[in-house]
Amino acid sequence: MAQARAGGGFFDWMLGVSSGTRNIIAAFFLAVVVAHAEEFPDITTVSPDLTVPEMTAGSPEAGKRVRYVTPGWEGTEVYGALYLPVDWKPAGRYPVIVEWAGNGDFHDAFGDVSTGVVEGSRLGYGVREGKGCIWICVPYLNNAGTANVIKWWGDPPTFDPEPTLKYCRATVQNVCEKFGGDPQRVVLAGFSRGSIACNYLGLHDDATAVLWRGFICYSHYDGVRTNWPYPAADQASALVRLQRLKGRPQFICGERGNAAETERYLRETGSWDKGTFTVVGTGFRNHNDAWTLRPSEARTKLRAWFHQLVDSK
Repeated sequence: MAQARAGGGFFDWMLGVSSGTRNIIAAFFLAVVVAHAEEFPDITTVSPDLTVPEMTAGSPEAGKRVRYVTPGWEGTEVYGALYLPVDWKPAGRYPVIVEWAGNGDFHDAFGDVSTGVVEGSRLGYGVREGKGCIWICVPYLNNAGTANVIKWWGDPPTFDPEPTLKYCRATVQNVCEKFGGDPQRVVLAGFSRGSIACNYLGLHDDATAVLWRGFICYSHYDGVRTNWPYPAADQASALVRLQRLKGRPQFICGERGNAAETERYLRETGSWDKGTFTVVGTGFRNHNDAWTLRPSEARTKLRAWFHQLVDSK
């Protein structure tokens, strides 16, 4: 996740001290974070048992992940990634995972990297191992709606979400109509920026909120932190968006204590008893969506949650 802009209080004080002092303080906090993270294993200690198919050009077909432009955006630089499961058939009816990526230009002390592009997303693939489920990675668009952006959505300082939402809604409709996606079994997923986007964008308005059967929110959550650079990042606005959830299930997960922080937020704001939340730590220290490509207790729980959500009558 990209660095948040400075807020009030401590951050204002930080701006008033010398750069040398700021560097010492920053180094101290980094050391604290790293030391705490040592309580959890690194993701590299568990070998992956899945490999995400590389995004290629060409027409969609079973078992392929292709660069896909939703009709209406031809001639622009906008594109997403579409994966049809290995068992896909034209006459089939399939649940759909719609995924938003984390911020680009991210890297940390543990070697975790987020590129912010659709082809870099991995979270949704590990949920179903590429079987029995359509997987769409949708982009965030600039204010003009003509190109993908790798940080937040829209352009600063307005960060207009409307072009991104328009493309997302059109993509869900198109994939359901053309490739057999079941509009009653569409699940929204996101990592980091994408996790915030599950509520900020996914519950931004009634037309978008109605699309989703459930949500997979991995690392960060709308309203927990309020100093992000886009408008309406405050808690009051986040709680208005959360009202559009209307009791639908959310699987909330995160590295280290991230998921527990979200649970505290939901309880403290009185939202916990109004929703259906499953909170699970990944068991790793890494801010990295590749955890679903490795066997773990968290992945087993996520798969069971997803099965219950989309396969039960």
